[in-house]
Amino acid sequence: MGNLNQKLIDLGYLKTPRIIQAFEKIKRRDFVISELVYQAEENVPLSIGHGQTISQPLTVAFMLELLDPREGQKILDIGSGSGWTTALLAEITGPAGKVFAIERIDMLKDFGENNADKYGFIKSKRAVFQTGDGTKGLPEQAPFDRIHVGAAANMISQNLLDQLAVGGKMVIPQGIDFQDIVLIEKTGEKEYQQKKFPGFSFVPLIENKD
Repeated sequence: MGNLNQKLIDLGYLKTPRIIQAFEKIKRRDFVISELVYQAEENVPLSIGHGQTISQPLTVAFMLELLDPREGQKILDIGSGSGWTTALLAEITGPAGKVFAIERIDMLKDFGENNADKYGFIKSKRAVFQTGDGTKGLPEQAPFDRIHVGAAANMISQNLLDQLAVGGKMVIPQGIDFQDIVLIEKTGEKEYQQKKFPGFSFVPLIENKD
């Protein structure tokens, strides 16, 4: 067990065996820029260029535990950045699952895709990356069992709520300076339950204006 992962377990952020196993297998160092590999095992966000970051491991663990991804599910990962969370989700959902990743910046989409393919997820089609506006989601692939959003929204997009399957879950940061992580469970076609967890900081989720 890596020192960082053990610390996240000891602090109570990593709890679920399948998520712990994914953190062990999918190494964060494979998703950071070369200049910062020496910091990959630190519990801090790291720059990946273009004003974006690979999130703090504690935050990723917290969000994935809330999301509760399961084997065989179809998952949307918005703001995929380095590809680390996409790869974690692809590992958790297994060969029968599929993760669709959306990234706004072309160069980061390529960066994340190349990183995820270090584990064979692109060749096996268990993860599919594309450039796009995350606020619009991916309606042609909906509904999704789970939606993970890695950037902060001022308002929760109705597009994403519509694309969530009944019984599905979404985790999304919401706010401007400091954010709540919001867990949304879709209990009916137009019915939702929400829980908010305060005290986080994310880069913003930006909508394309074209």
